[in-house]
Amino acid sequence: MLGIDVSKETLTVALLAESRRLCWEMTVPNTAQGIRRLLHRTPPTDSWVVEPTGVYSRRIVQEGQAAGRAVLLAQPKRAKAFLASVQPRAKTDRVDSRGLALYGLSAGLRPFPVKSEAMERIEQLLAARKGISESLARLRQQRTVLPHAAAPLAAAITALEEQQRTVDRQLSQARTVLPVVTTLQEIPGIGPVTAMAVAACLATKQFDHPDQFVAYIGLDTRVRESGQRASRRALTTQGDAELRRLLYLCAQANLRSRDPANPFKQQYEREKAKGLTTTGALCAVARKLARTCWSLERHGTRYEEARVNHQPTIRMTPRKVEESKTP
Repeated sequence: MLGIDVSKETLTVALLAESRRLCWEMTVPNTAQGIRRLLHRTPPTDSWVVEPTGVYSRRIVQEGQAAGRAVLLAQPKRAKAFLASVQPRAKTDRVDSRGLALYGLSAGLRPFPVKSEAMERIEQLLAARKGISESLARLRQQRTVLPHAAAPLAAAITALEEQQRTVDRQLSQARTVLPVVTTLQEIPGIGPVTAMAVAACLATKQFDHPDQFVAYIGLDTRVRESGQRASRRALTTQGDAELRRLLYLCAQANLRSRDPANPFKQQYEREKAKGLTTTGALCAVARKLARTCWSLERHGTRYEEARVNHQPTIRMTPRKVEESKTP
């Protein structure tokens, strides 16, 4: 198992045998020439373990897979926890490369997903729009509290608004890559930006179950109990924070709906009746929105209001019926 610690300039690698014995380690430049040296040194049967580091890890993953290597994905948060457990007192590139190789031997890792050029373009446009939106919000707030600088701030806001419209037009043209975006926009509260972001995530990650998607965006709850001590449940807030924010805003948008039959607004009222806070109830609605998006994308169906809160019927075999009757 080959662990690869990726940085901007270098690739620090360590090869562990099945017995977890260190065979060799080396450092090569993070360039095409350095990757060729790595391919020449390692046999085709060795799997590579790589943490995602954006553009820095893209080349090593693409060229490794093109050469027939099994490149495995080490999820950053889990890999960090594993590395801290095996070597809590030191953190260097060499230590991390050994830890990644050991992590690959200890855990069943999935292949590293490679995004198409079209998906890369969509995700970069979404990231650019997020940055523009944050800058606009900051400048609008400054215009309120800095009246003497209102003129230059207004000019900057106008320019950014034009850039935002340009990005929105480019995202609209990219919808042909993800036809499910139109379907997702049929869900109450889901707008074009959220629909595009959710569709891109679902198409790239390929979640097998809606709970995996909910956990990925950090809308699942963390439970910590020991003996008689029961802690307060809270969101894990891990994974894609931007998707979590967008779905939370979509949940808020459903509260402004005037449709009395809106299932998401009805769910909010039920959650509030249980005693949940406003934020907790909105998070529950955001989870339902995430599950609904996953279902529409996975099964290729259209949005139906009556099916949002529909619970599937579980068919029991005669044997299970008898077992359920047994005290």
